[in-house]
Amino acid sequence: MLYSAYELGYAALTPARVAAGLGARFWRSGLNPMADTWVARASAAAFDVFENATRRYPKPQWTLDAVTVNGTEVPVSVDVAASKSFCDLLHFRRDPAALRRAKGSFTDDPKVLIIAPLSGHYATLLRGTVEAMAPDHDVYITDWANARNVPLSAGRFDLNDFVDYLIDFLRHLGPGAHAMAVCQPGPALLAAAALMAEDGDPCRPASMTIMGSPIDARRSPTVPNLLAQERAFEWFERNMIYTVPPPYPGALRRVYPGFVQLYSFLSMNHDRHVNAHYDYFKHLVAGDGDSADKHRSFYDEYLSVLDLTEEFYLQTIREVFQEFSLAEGKFMHRGRRVKPEAIVDIALLTIEGENDDISGIGQTQAAHDLCVNLPASLKADYIQPGVGHYGVFNGGRWRKEIQPRVAKFMRAHADVSGRALRAAAE
Repeated sequence: MLYSAYELGYAALTPARVAAGLGARFWRSGLNPMADTWVARASAAAFDVFENATRRYPKPQWTLDAVTVNGTEVPVSVDVAASKSFCDLLHFRRDPAALRRAKGSFTDDPKVLIIAPLSGHYATLLRGTVEAMAPDHDVYITDWANARNVPLSAGRFDLNDFVDYLIDFLRHLGPGAHAMAVCQPGPALLAAAALMAEDGDPCRPASMTIMGSPIDARRSPTVPNLLAQERAFEWFERNMIYTVPPPYPGALRRVYPGFVQLYSFLSMNHDRHVNAHYDYFKHLVAGDGDSADKHRSFYDEYLSVLDLTEEFYLQTIREVFQEFSLAEGKFMHRGRRVKPEAIVDIALLTIEGENDDISGIGQTQAAHDLCVNLPASLKADYIQPGVGHYGVFNGGRWRKEIQPRVAKFMRAHADVSGRALRAAAE
């Protein structure tokens, strides 16, 4: 009933939201003789804050039309390279002619599969990640679907399906591609790489970069980790899963709603978000358009959320945050035990943020302990000082300090000729 109550509440607020929009325009109108007064600016600002706090935020657009390469603007198109019921594989295709002009010769930049988290936000949350990688990499990204828009006829989608999707996408990219998992999908990428390594799959990634991820959530547990460990599995079944109401295409599908996850995000830093909206109000009153635009840009993304399927959410809770099955060597995929020890030639880079309050220090580093047969020459770890969870893959530190390390690591481990020689010998 919560989902229906949420929809009813949104509908009930529609008249007030429309009135707020009209009120803001009235107080800012050039025809209003009071428009330049403090009363008018404060009134318009209050209406704006109310309207922004109560409206629904649609899936954001990528708005990545070009990248700058060696001082030259290279047009970018966002194409669907492969499509599945619960995910599209997007390709940020750079114009070949413009790219050759910018680089002065033919370029064969590394292919990179960026695996976006399926944890409540859309893949566009990684816009900054893509923007930093695109100039010197051929970038693909997983664009996960909002489960409420996927009809029941499409079937189920759980953590094992997630792993299968990654394997299929890596095969689509072909041999020599690199994979980067941001936050939640780290365990799934490690599992996919292990399965492909055990099978000798030629399309296994040349390297995998895992960033701020709960490979072993027992290490330096954070508030979300402790919540998952303190509550019984049945509590999550009873309190976090709801039925999608009509008229959504996924009506009757059982989901973990995005608005529930959003409330969890907001409650973790309640004071920060309240202060941010108060600052937004003050910026509007003062006519500080740049600061107000930055606030709107951030919250247009942050408040846009998607639903997760029941089976994916609950299996993730159980496997990753309660039973730690991958870290314990017990994670099963389609009847097979996933064996990270099978990884012997996939370079591994782990990155963590010093102040990460979602995936604590050591949780991502645990991947190195699981890949026991991977040579030290193919391993690297980096902790970025002074950043939290989002700073690992977005913002100035990401662009200036982290991304160059990622790019260097991928370039250093791009040569797969050694694999070809070993395959021929076998």
